[in-house]
Amino acid sequence: MTRRLAEVAKKVGVSEATVSRVLNGKPGVSEATRQAVLSALDVLGYERPTQLRGERARLVGLVLPELQNPIFPAFAEVIGGALAQLGLTPVLCTQTKGGVSEADYVTLLLQQQVSGVVFAGGLYAQADAPHDHYRLLADRNIPVVLVNAAIEHLGFPGVSCDDAVAVEQAWRHLASLGHERIGLVLGPGDHVPSARKLAAARTLADVPDEFVARAIFSIEGGHAAASRLIDRGVTGIVCASDPLGLGAVRAARRKGLDVPSQISVVGYDDSALMNCTEPPLTTVRQPIESMGRAAVELLNAQIGGTAVPAEELLFEPELVVRGSTAQAPRD
Repeated sequence: MTRRLAEVAKKVGVSEATVSRVLNGKPGVSEATRQAVLSALDVLGYERPTQLRGERARLVGLVLPELQNPIFPAFAEVIGGALAQLGLTPVLCTQTKGGVSEADYVTLLLQQQVSGVVFAGGLYAQADAPHDHYRLLADRNIPVVLVNAAIEHLGFPGVSCDDAVAVEQAWRHLASLGHERIGLVLGPGDHVPSARKLAAARTLADVPDEFVARAIFSIEGGHAAASRLIDRGVTGIVCASDPLGLGAVRAARRKGLDVPSQISVVGYDDSALMNCTEPPLTTVRQPIESMGRAAVELLNAQIGGTAVPAEELLFEPELVVRGSTAQAPRD
C-alpha cells in the first residue's frame, strides 16, 4: 500500500497524504487532483478502491492495427493530442502478429474503466472478421468512434475519408495522362474501404476483374499484387495505401520497367516521407488532422452524455501529384 501511494503521488506530483485522501473518499481535494489520482492508478495498473470502481477513468483507448504504416502513428498523434487537450489520457493499443488481439485489448480497456474507445483501421472494416467485442462495448454503453469505413449495423458514429472521391481523383488523373489500362491494388475482398474504392472505379470505367488485385496491406503485398497486374498489361496502378503503392513501384522495377515513364503508380494516405521516396509518390491525401479532431469531438460529446447519431462523417481527400505518374507509354 505504501509503495502504491508513493508511485501514484510521484506520477501526479502531489503528496502521499493527498493520494490517501482520494483513495479513502475524504474531502479537501480538488476535483482535478482527484481525477488525476484516479487516472494515475489506472495508468500504473493498480485497481481502484471498491467504492471508486463505478466511475470511469479519464482514459480513452486508441486501438490501432499496427504502426508500420505511417498513417496510423499520424492518426495517433492527432487523436492523442486532441484527447490530452480535453484532459483525457490516451491508452495506445497496437496489435502485432501473434500478439494481443483487438478483442483482448477491449477486455483490458473495460477492466480499466475507460471513458471511451477510438478505433482506427480495425476489424470493424472487415465483414468476415469477428465483431463480438464491439457489441460488448455497445452493451456496456461505452462511447466509441470508428475511423474509416465500417461494416453496417455496428451502431457507432464514425469519421471516414471519402473512398469514392479518392478513387475518382486518382483515376481521372491517370486517364488525363492517357492511361487506358488502369489497375487497382486493393485490400481483402471483405474490406469495406476497398469495396467502396472498387465500386467507385466501376462507375468511372469498365474495369475487368483481371485488372483488380487483392493484397495484404504491406509493401510485400503491393509488390505481389502489382506484379500480377503488370503482367496483364496495365500501365497505371491505383493503390489502396501508400505501402501498397511503394510495393507497386518495386514490382515495376524488378521487372525492369521505369516508374513513371512505363508504369504510373498512385498511392493513398499521403503518409510520412512519401515525398522522399524515389520517385516521390503521387498519392491521395487523407485529411488526418480534420478527421482525428472530429473523432475526438464525437467521442467527447458521448462522454459528456450527448446522444450522437450512429452516422458516418465523410471527409474530402486531396490528390497530391508527385513523380510516380506520367504520360502513358505509347504502344
